[in-house]
Amino acid sequence: MRRREFIELLGGATVAWPTLARAQQTGPIRRIGVLMLYPENDPQGQLRATTFRRALEKLGWVVGGNLQIDYHWGTGDADWVRSAAAQVLRQTPDVMLANGDAAVRAAQQSSRTVPIVFIGSGDPVGDGLVQSLAHPGANLTGFAVMEPSLGAKLLAMLKQVAPRVTRVVILVNPDSGTHKLISGLVIGAAPKMAVEATAVPVREPAQIEAAMTEWGRGADSYGLIVPSDPSTNSQRKLIIELGARYRLPTIFALRSATADGGLMSYGVDILELFRQAAAYADRILRGEKPANLPVQLPTKFELVINLKTAKGMGLEIPSTLLTTADEVIE
Repeated sequence: MRRREFIELLGGATVAWPTLARAQQTGPIRRIGVLMLYPENDPQGQLRATTFRRALEKLGWVVGGNLQIDYHWGTGDADWVRSAAAQVLRQTPDVMLANGDAAVRAAQQSSRTVPIVFIGSGDPVGDGLVQSLAHPGANLTGFAVMEPSLGAKLLAMLKQVAPRVTRVVILVNPDSGTHKLISGLVIGAAPKMAVEATAVPVREPAQIEAAMTEWGRGADSYGLIVPSDPSTNSQRKLIIELGARYRLPTIFALRSATADGGLMSYGVDILELFRQAAAYADRILRGEKPANLPVQLPTKFELVINLKTAKGMGLEIPSTLLTTADEVIE
């Protein structure tokens, strides 16, 4: 073996040793319960779960060794979500991860003692989840998914791509506080852009199809905004298909929709939030309290544009958007 290769091997072993030592630590198996508001066969739900697991593994945890992660998958109304949260908590997790506003609220109502890390909410203090961002108090902490300027930005980008749009519909989950907040922001910004904006609550695929079919009759003037939420994102393929059929310009808040054929998206890097949630779960498993872990506001947003979809709708993407886009799908 060459001397350089030996040194590199020795260096690699030195780096790997702390992780290996941590993985072999003795003690009881720790458990994380995850309420994931996606169907189990949704690739985006699986991607989030994989990102969360890998981040924990990088921190020294061995899933199936010193750590067990129990997932509860699915979608439904508020009653279903409450039942799902109760099922997760019956498995007595050391930490619970709640993904989406409805999951966060249900988890909070179901336990005031189990540490809960959330990904959701546009206003954690206003939603009554925490006492303050710096000092959450109680058993919740986590990561918000929007900031106040997001509503106006989504509307402005949609108008840049489709100037003819004069009526904008926001597809909202009626159980999402974030959707109520962002709808208000869009509606407030609409008059300045000569747009009439309306929030329409939808949950079931049949509701989405009926509504978008109706708007499709006035496609020359209609545009759609789909805020971030597991319930609406799990229906993204239906929304994308109907948007293409009726040539309805649509901007999403999650990259996954654009990757699947949606026109464009602008919003928080959701996978980064799952990595950060893993770091918080790790800290809690090692003894820190949720009450002392500050709630984090999003700092990383991404603009993704699907040029193929734009061409199919007869839309021309302004160069100003193309040059600022984080990703352009061709």
